Amino acid sequence: MFTTQDIAQLREQVRLWKRQGETVAFVPTMGNLHLGHITLVKEAAKHADHVVVSIFVNPMQFGANEDLDAYPRTLDADKAALVDAGVELLFTPTPEIIYPKGMDKQTFVEVPKISDELCGASRPGHFRGVATIVCKLFNIVQPDIALFGNKDFQQLMVIKTMVEDLSLPIEVIGVDTIREQTGLAMSSRNGYLSAAQKLQAATLKQTMDEMADAIRRGEAIPNVVQASEAKLMQAGFKPDYLAVRNANNLHEVIEQDSALVILAAAYMGTTRLIDNLTFQR
Repeated sequence: MFTTQDIAQLREQVRLWKRQGETVAFVPTMGNLHLGHITLVKEAAKHADHVVVSIFVNPMQFGANEDLDAYPRTLDADKAALVDAGVELLFTPTPEIIYPKGMDKQTFVEVPKISDELCGASRPGHFRGVATIVCKLFNIVQPDIALFGNKDFQQLMVIKTMVEDLSLPIEVIGVDTIREQTGLAMSSRNGYLSAAQKLQAATLKQTMDEMADAIRRGEAIPNVVQASEAKLMQAGFKPDYLAVRNANNLHEVIEQDSALVILAAAYMGTTRLIDNLTFQR
């Protein structure tokens, strides 16, 4: 595996592949890789001739009181996992490479409306940071295909909307969430949880499953949400939001909508966990 921080080196390798008529899939990450990331990488290899991965902890998507400095950085272990997964090219830029003028002078990308609700309401500016770095990485790597986890459902919708709105020639693929045996969605932030908290946190997925069953039976969504928030609090969570939306556009649910998604964010101790569940009613 070739590892570089240099944009020109990365571009030259990608150009070489494309001159040979070969395709490139891209998996952007913030490192601290787990099975969910490796699943993305292996899925990427099914869709293209070559896989490029980036590791960059993006300061633009962290708020003032969030865990940028504490975010786990495990580059050596990440490299070993990517070599085992067959990745050929790893891009590991620094903030100075990505934002040479500083973030306050950086042109940004913002996807309206969808970026301002749910996680966007709780984390102002977060999706501006996500859209900006993903757009920048897309322009650096110029992949044919990019893969993201469905666990970050709203993020995936933001990125798909950006790609459509800006006419970027990239196919964006969402990959199913990888879960622990308890049902807890795999996340780098799970490392902040104690063993007992991890067991408690499995209630999040169980609650969403029960919500979907109740909504399919015809129970009113506001009543289901209210009862489910109470259940999460009984399990030790502090809910940030719990919502049911149209799975195709994240709009509020109307009577004729059949494809739905439950979106949840809740704190277990000081750790903020997110998850979602798509279903048909």
